[in-house]
Amino acid sequence: MNPDKPVRFGILGLGVGYSKAKLCAESRNCVVAAVCDLQEEKARRVAEEFKCRWYTDYDAMLDSGDIDCVGVFTPSGMHMDHALKAIRRGLHVFVTKPMDIDVEKCRIAIREAEKANLVLAVDFDLRYQDINQKICYAIQKGLIGRVFLVDILMKWFRDEAYYKGGYPPGWRSSRRYEGGSAANQGVHFIDLVQWWMGGVESVQGLSGTFTHDIETEDCSVAVMKFKSGAFGTLTTTTSSIPHLGTRIEVNSDRGSMIWKDGKIEFFHLKDGDISVIDSIALPSDRPTNIFEDMANAIRKGGKPMVDGREGLKSVMVFNAIYESSKTGRAIKIEETSI
Repeated sequence: MNPDKPVRFGILGLGVGYSKAKLCAESRNCVVAAVCDLQEEKARRVAEEFKCRWYTDYDAMLDSGDIDCVGVFTPSGMHMDHALKAIRRGLHVFVTKPMDIDVEKCRIAIREAEKANLVLAVDFDLRYQDINQKICYAIQKGLIGRVFLVDILMKWFRDEAYYKGGYPPGWRSSRRYEGGSAANQGVHFIDLVQWWMGGVESVQGLSGTFTHDIETEDCSVAVMKFKSGAFGTLTTTTSSIPHLGTRIEVNSDRGSMIWKDGKIEFFHLKDGDISVIDSIALPSDRPTNIFEDMANAIRKGGKPMVDGREGLKSVMVFNAIYESSKTGRAIKIEETSI
C-alpha cells in the first residue's frame, strides 16, 4: 500500500462499532470509507454522518473496492468467521475483543493471514493507555522488583436487559456466540495481565451461572501460574450489586501496587522511588488506538499491538477456565505451532 495514503476502513457492526467509527475519523492516517450493519436505517444514518458508503450485505462491502481494512464489531463467536471472509478477499482485518470464543477458528485465521501477508489484529483498548504500557515496561524490566503474585478482581453488574439486548437479540446470553463474564468482560484484564507477566502457563478454574437466566456463565474464578513462575488469581462476575469495577493487585519482592479502573490507586516500594513508573518515557509516535495501530502496520509493515498470535493467548486462557470447571483439572496452556 502507498504509505502516503490514509488507510480506508470498513466498519462491520454499528453497535459499539459506531463509537469506534468516530474514533477512526479522528485518527491519524485513517478514514471511514464504508459501514455495514444488518439494520438498514442504522447503516444509512451512520453513513450520512461520515459521508461514506453503506451496506447491509457484508460480502458486498468486501467486494466493493472501497476499503483496505475491516474492523469487526459483531458477536464474539462470529469474529473469526467475519475476519476470514476479509482475509480471503485480500483485506487486512481487526476484530474487537475477544479474538473469538473458538481457539481453532483463531488458529485458522492466523495461518491464512500470515500466508497472505495480511495484518490480523485484536482491539484491546487497555493496551494503548499510557499507564498500562508503563506498568508493563516496569514489570518486565524488573523496575518494581520480582513480581510473584497478581490478583484480578472484576466485580461488574449487568442486568437481564443487557443479556436480552444486542443484535441479534440475546447473543450475549447464548453459548453459540459468547462464553460469559470471563470471555466477554474479563478478557480485557486477562489480556492485560498476561501481557504484563509474559504469558500464562496453566489455569485451574470454576464457572457458574448464579443470577441471570442465560446459557453463559456470570461468575468465574481461577488460579493461574504464569510462565515466570509467579501465581495469579482471577475473579470475574456480572452479578455484583452494586457494580464495583475492576481491581488488579500486584505484589513483588520490593512492594505492592493496586490498579483500579485504569489508575494506580496505591503504590509502595520498600527501597525505591515510587515515581519509577511515572518517569518512564514512552515513544512519542506510538499509536493511541487500534486504527492508528493498524494504519501503521499496513502502511509501514509494522506489527500491531495485539496481532493474531497475541490475541489467541487470552482466548486460550478463558477456554482453559471453562474446561477446568467441567473436568476439575488444571489445564496447561499449550502454545503449540499455529
